[in-house]
Amino acid sequence: MFNVNRLVLSIGIWAGISACSVTENSIQQKRDVSVKPNVIFILVDDMGYGELGSFGQTIINTPNLDQMANEGMKLSNFYAGSAVCAPSRASLMTGQHTGHSQIRGNYDMGGNFEDETEYGQLPLKAGTTTLATLMKDAGYVTGAVGKWGLGGPGSQGEPNKQGFDYFFGYLDQKQAHNHTPTHLWRNTEWVKLDNEPIKLHNLMLENFDYDNPLSYEQFTGGDFAQEHLNAAALDFIDSNKNKPFFLYLSYAMPHAALQAPDEEIEKYYFEVDPPNKGSYYNPTFKPRATRAAMVTYTDKHIGKVMTKLKEQGLDDNTLVIFTSDNGAAQEGGVDLELFNANGSFRGQKRQLYEGGIRMPTIAWWPGRIEPSTESKHIGAFWDVMPTLAELAGQPIVEKIDGISFLPTLIGGKQVEHDYLYWEFPHGKKSAQAIRDGKWKALRLFKGDRVKGYKEIVELYNLSVDDAESNNLAKQYPELMKKYTTLMDKSRSRSEIDKWNFD
Repeated sequence: MFNVNRLVLSIGIWAGISACSVTENSIQQKRDVSVKPNVIFILVDDMGYGELGSFGQTIINTPNLDQMANEGMKLSNFYAGSAVCAPSRASLMTGQHTGHSQIRGNYDMGGNFEDETEYGQLPLKAGTTTLATLMKDAGYVTGAVGKWGLGGPGSQGEPNKQGFDYFFGYLDQKQAHNHTPTHLWRNTEWVKLDNEPIKLHNLMLENFDYDNPLSYEQFTGGDFAQEHLNAAALDFIDSNKNKPFFLYLSYAMPHAALQAPDEEIEKYYFEVDPPNKGSYYNPTFKPRATRAAMVTYTDKHIGKVMTKLKEQGLDDNTLVIFTSDNGAAQEGGVDLELFNANGSFRGQKRQLYEGGIRMPTIAWWPGRIEPSTESKHIGAFWDVMPTLAELAGQPIVEKIDGISFLPTLIGGKQVEHDYLYWEFPHGKKSAQAIRDGKWKALRLFKGDRVKGYKEIVELYNLSVDDAESNNLAKQYPELMKKYTTLMDKSRSRSEIDKWNFD
């Protein structure tokens, strides 16, 4: 585990880290380096590594994110905190990997998907150091817009109790399965939208006409949450343009259910696009066109954010980082194969193979980040906290697992991880993983705690096999022993018993 106290000794004020790195990169400095930069961290939901044009997508249009990549840096070895929503976001917020973080899996506090049982997920504890508390202590105005999932209404995990001055969006991530919900939350206030309740997980459909597009109207409203989320994000930028701000912009799309405005769906035509008849989520009339529309729809809103920064003259003083919380999944009828959604990688959401955790990541900062560049630096969500701490000149007084990758972005000597570690305690899909340079090791637990686990070990050389197709564990037993020992040493016992492997 990285001792952040070593980091803070090297952190100076922002003006102190700027001049030399600009010189090293030969970038024209366009702003007053004494002014702290704004930060916007954009997190989308369930978007795979291969769903952007800049990362190899050939069917879905993502012009704004592709332009962002062209003007900035692609990070091609950047990983999510976990293979599902809540633990991935907890890792981002706390700077800890899933062997140490409070939240290591999706853990609902009860209730289903109805408004009256909106209890949310396991909340972050009171007093937790988060990205928001860190940036607030550094003098930033802090805002979160979008999907939260780290504490429901009235809990200690509410965003306003975790360092955010402003929140607008979904508190309960189950509610975010519906992109036309009855309401969102503004801080602790219920904000009604112009939609009726929808049962997206009701599979008991009688006499449903799958060939009639009108049959599907019951599964979507007309008031899309994302329009409101983006309006809130733009307003936050306008309201805080004269002071340093940190905006955590966490879109709920393109996570299922498959829903998008009709005019967005009409932009896509597939000769074969049979109705998805529902598997956990609602049936969808044109699932291929709808999934593509959701990605493009999200890209369009990100384009509006980038345009706003330029209109306000904030572009050369704002670091924008874009990524996804975990890989794409087949949920809701997503055609992973058609879209090559997770790129060349094996696996998907809920798996610690590359397709579940390696994310399409872009960093953009005109005048500071060299345009049209790519970094192969190996990093993960828990690196974001020390990166922003160094950027803001703010010390972290607790031990975390992250290492700042600011030198990668703006030039300088980058410290590398000894290795990255993940664990995913998810019943029969439980697993641990290590990334160590070219090597990727996994330990999979088959069975259950009562009858006993059967452990399966796997080892891959990602430099020649990023599809994780050739298991080398038997050829390198000593190396595999080293990694399983590291897996044992890299975790602390969780307070949630079902998240422990013994």
